[in-house]
Amino acid sequence: MALEHILFGTYTKRVSKGIYAADFDTQAGTLANTKLVAEIGSPTYLTISKANKLYAVDKNNGQGGIAVYDYTDGQATLQQEVLTDGASPAYVAVDEERQLVYTGNYHKGTLDVYTIDEKGNLVLADTYQSQGDGPRPEQEHTHVHFSNLTPDNRIVVVDLGADKVLTFDVSDQGKLTLKATYTTEAGFGPRHIRFSPDGHYAYLLGELSSKLSVLKYNEDGSFTLLQTVAMIPEDWDAHNGGAAIYLSKDGRFIYTSNRGHNSIAVFAVKDNGAAVEHIQWISTEGDFPRDFALNQEENYLIVANQNTDNVSVYSRDSESGKLALVQKDFAVPEAIRVLFVD
Repeated sequence: MALEHILFGTYTKRVSKGIYAADFDTQAGTLANTKLVAEIGSPTYLTISKANKLYAVDKNNGQGGIAVYDYTDGQATLQQEVLTDGASPAYVAVDEERQLVYTGNYHKGTLDVYTIDEKGNLVLADTYQSQGDGPRPEQEHTHVHFSNLTPDNRIVVVDLGADKVLTFDVSDQGKLTLKATYTTEAGFGPRHIRFSPDGHYAYLLGELSSKLSVLKYNEDGSFTLLQTVAMIPEDWDAHNGGAAIYLSKDGRFIYTSNRGHNSIAVFAVKDNGAAVEHIQWISTEGDFPRDFALNQEENYLIVANQNTDNVSVYSRDSESGKLALVQKDFAVPEAIRVLFVD
């Protein structure tokens, strides 16, 4: 039996207590042994550094921020909470080269940059306040949802509220300089972005539009629109919100999650990265899937259903890119984030 280990970030609105762990059997393709590893308020997103520091979204007594845990041997030990008044961030990412952490705050519309000290603790280095709005009801003001590295070590920020993608240079000290702004079609509601392995193309997921755009990533940090496709069937008229997007390591396939349609949409990448073609929808066997993940070998995909407290496992064909259901009723409460930690 070959085991991989997974952490699940959750909401703690109903029954969840925080961050959970489980074992994944890569031979059988099944999950087992759920356990609570950190009691924390609504750790909706989390990531882990090479130094085994776990950085998790944190909510505590009306304040929001990031909790830092030492995560060794499957045990999470709290070492710092960085909290401010108001809502928690939506996203957290680690910059190993510069030893920085980035957070995007959906409700405040901010990008925060923290330096990592020798103990793994965080010190605020810079903040960017985004501006703008859009035509949809959810776009009454700026909503920063994603902030992470580009292939050339800039920072890209996705603002769902303003229909914008912002590119920044960042210094070794964590100071930001805005370099480029890309504006989507009105009401696109961009949420997450991923890049092709060669760094020449980007794939932008629209939460509010349920669309996927292919962009050319230019040397100056700007983007050029090449193609936009739907992530849901043409005849789907109920609510849907696009959520997460990931690429296979070879860059040949893209996977996105649909909350409402409750599916994973699969796209084949064409023209060396410059175009995509939809090839599959498969049910997530639950309600409101947000994050998901491919395992290390990328022969399985695991998706969490927030509202039905269940996790589903799919085998993945590396040649066709298509998914097949293996397991659907593994219980994790209010699960959102799926993070392999091996």
